[in-house]
Amino acid sequence: MALRAPHLYTALRAFALDAFRLFSVEDVPFAFEEHVSVGRPALYEYRPLVRSFLESQASRLAHRGDARAVVAELRNEPAARIFSRAHAGPRSSEDDALFQTVVVPLLIATAEGCGGFDWDDAAFDRAYVELEQSLFGNGHAYVAVAPLVGVSIGRAVDLGDGLRIRTADPGELAQLWPEARGLLPRDFGREVDRTCVLELERQLAHGDGEPPDAPGEIADAVTALRLATAAPIAAGPVLFERLDWRPYGIRPVLPIAATQPNGEPTRLDELRGRLAADLRERLIAADEDPHLADALDRWELSLFQDEPFGAEQLRASLAALLGGGDGIWAASLRLAVLLGETPRDRAELLAAAPPDAVRRALIETVLHGNRADLVANLDETILGLRPRPTRHFTLKAAS
Repeated sequence: MALRAPHLYTALRAFALDAFRLFSVEDVPFAFEEHVSVGRPALYEYRPLVRSFLESQASRLAHRGDARAVVAELRNEPAARIFSRAHAGPRSSEDDALFQTVVVPLLIATAEGCGGFDWDDAAFDRAYVELEQSLFGNGHAYVAVAPLVGVSIGRAVDLGDGLRIRTADPGELAQLWPEARGLLPRDFGREVDRTCVLELERQLAHGDGEPPDAPGEIADAVTALRLATAAPIAAGPVLFERLDWRPYGIRPVLPIAATQPNGEPTRLDELRGRLAADLRERLIAADEDPHLADALDRWELSLFQDEPFGAEQLRASLAALLGGGDGIWAASLRLAVLLGETPRDRAELLAAAPPDAVRRALIETVLHGNRADLVANLDETILGLRPRPTRHFTLKAAS
């Protein structure tokens, strides 16, 4: 191997050999993994839980002589200190950060490559090469993956800005997180509408102290997908984070995005995929418009409530969206003008708008980009001063 830091290789190898000797006589817990795929028999695997075992033994290892020696070497390596800050964030001490983010993960990767504590030089070398690539590379590769239910796809769907929907690879989560099986949605991998993941991928520059707000971005994507498809879509209940292809953390998905509404699953086609991508990009406007944010929140809450509470949430959503301070009657009139193609359509919408009309109005408002401007334009249309505002060309995909 061509090593960038031979002194680190020597120190880390000595530490890993000492740890393997220490734990070779101890019992390591196992996980019983079931790998399922639609239409195929399930496969079963015993996987040693070396990650959780070694993480539980980290404090015991930290006080050994080889551990102190390798941390001393890492203190003299600027790239290692930057790497530890990116992975660990604030810690009680720099030594602790270096040990937890460099030394322990290297030991875990080696043990997982060996399938336990039966030493293999090749497994250690592979783990060390990956570590050097992370330490001395141009930045950090961050990925967050959340199980997605209520939807199926034919091919990967790009939602923009590093977000995409893809089919989950069997066992991909269990490979890095053996405990993942107990954190997945029920029947994930067994049903057609439970085989996808929502993935966020970003490149972080060296020195970036905080990862992206993955729970917030995943929640926005779920809202956009629910608007575009009217399907019972949910993500989570947790998301799995990697940094430089190493486990970084497990975080909960926001409850409203992690809870699955009632309804029939759907297959996401290209047209509605583009609509969802457009909506997700423009949902940022909700942060600057509290009335739009309130309308979106109330519409989404209505998905989980029985009557009459669901209908009340829809009325409140419509009033916040198109009321303009004039109440629900004015909001209903504006909705009729916005969505009705003919005078008869508008009269029917004004008399009794279907529950799905609020979703369609939200789509049109978000895509318009300025809610207050849209309300003013609708009023001018009612007065005959201008044509009806142009509807977005993909709106028919959501009707």
